[in-house]
Amino acid sequence: MQQDMKVNLQGKVAIVTGSTQGLGADIALALCAAGAWVLIVGRSQEEGQRTEARLQAVGKAQFLAANICDDAQLEACVQAALAQTGRIDIVVNNACSYGDEGLASSRELWHQTLDVNLISSAILAQKATPHMGQGGVIINMGSTGGKFGVAGRALYPASKAAILQFTKSLAVELAPSGIRVLTVSPAWTWSPSVERMSGGSRELANQVGAQVHPLGRVGSGEEVAQVVLFAVSGAASWMTGIDLPVDGGFSILGPEQGKSPRHWFERWQAQSSGS
Repeated sequence: MQQDMKVNLQGKVAIVTGSTQGLGADIALALCAAGAWVLIVGRSQEEGQRTEARLQAVGKAQFLAANICDDAQLEACVQAALAQTGRIDIVVNNACSYGDEGLASSRELWHQTLDVNLISSAILAQKATPHMGQGGVIINMGSTGGKFGVAGRALYPASKAAILQFTKSLAVELAPSGIRVLTVSPAWTWSPSVERMSGGSRELANQVGAQVHPLGRVGSGEEVAQVVLFAVSGAASWMTGIDLPVDGGFSILGPEQGKSPRHWFERWQAQSSGS
């Protein structure tokens, strides 16, 4: 991966959850390439080992298989990171469950999604912060999905909206300790889920994505990772408690989709005259 930002994280220790593939792996790679020792956390042994080899080609990293919904396994992640330098500098809460059946979602599915997307992020922060000193950073991965209403979806958007709020509260609580907390919120990003929906066609993904992203395409994991890299760096030292949208302009469109009222009236008139 070409690293565009000149960020030096030498000597830093980072934990990145959900980092065996997709966006999480891209974030872990960016941190590792900048000099951080990175703990790759995920459930798939095969994917984890593959990502570990990918990171070790550019720096120092270790994979630890863990279920982040288990407090003891989260504690094991913290201890594995502490074994490096005795401290933790960066935590990226990236692991996510996308299971969502909207209004039809069962109580069990609600609990599962919130456990992965929200509660586990809070518990990892709880366990890691006693070992984070001045200059420590927690990045909670948000989403445009937590900011707007979408038919047929409920769990994922609710969990991401909660993450945005949790970040604000945590930032205030940890500010006296010199620990910053931010969210990074992507829109549609080339990822395993988008790859499945597009049948593996990046061209199709860009064509569809152009309808809702002013920059005319879906994003890449590397682009999101570069913003995370900035957020954990000294260049962002006066930033905390805010959300950094990495969304190709998605969030500026609003319900009018960036069109004027005149456009919608003319469209309605054209459709009415053609019926």
